Amino acid sequence: MGVVQILEQYAAGLLHGVAVTLELAILVWIVGIVIGSALGVAQARLPVGIGWITRAVAFVLTSVPTIVLLFWFHYPAQTLIGVQLNPFITSAFTLGLVNIFAVAEIIRPALVSFPSGLIATGKVAGLSRRQILWKIEFPLIVRNVIPALLTLQVVMLQATIFASLISLDEIFRIAQRINAQVYRPVQVYSVLAIFFLALCLPLNAVAAILQRRFRQKLAID
Repeated sequence: MGVVQILEQYAAGLLHGVAVTLELAILVWIVGIVIGSALGVAQARLPVGIGWITRAVAFVLTSVPTIVLLFWFHYPAQTLIGVQLNPFITSAFTLGLVNIFAVAEIIRPALVSFPSGLIATGKVAGLSRRQILWKIEFPLIVRNVIPALLTLQVVMLQATIFASLISLDEIFRIAQRINAQVYRPVQVYSVLAIFFLALCLPLNAVAAILQRRFRQKLAID
């Protein structure tokens, strides 16, 4: 049984796995980027003491493997509080939490290290604080952080495969089930690899292109 035959015979299951994976990834992306960006801005503006607390939480979360966090939130944490949540909710919460603090750690340094001379130049040119924010700070900071944000979201997409270990029927778990039936690991996992290549390769390429253009722009300026 080849790759084409597997795709034809198990199309329904594979499509379901793809849908679950994409739904989880998109939710994690939106939550992480929106809340993480707000947290990064807050960290840059908050007093040092409060900022260190959130950074300490980020340090702990990024130091513990994602798979360990998933297991902890799905089993011990739910046992402690006496609830039983759907694996999708646990996965979205855990991966979203990791993404939030990872995004914040990208946004905060970009804000803190923004050249004060550019802001001063804007003031000398007669721009208001709002104009300086939208015409100087925002465009430069966004251009600076987008490559790192895209790369991070690729990592979060790849991390969705860990959700299979708490019984979420995403694409990796579906691939495991198919392989258990047909025992064609080369073909089955080749299909899985093609799926992730189709999603991750364009994102990585865009991140690399934007990063190169940003560096070239800085060199010219």
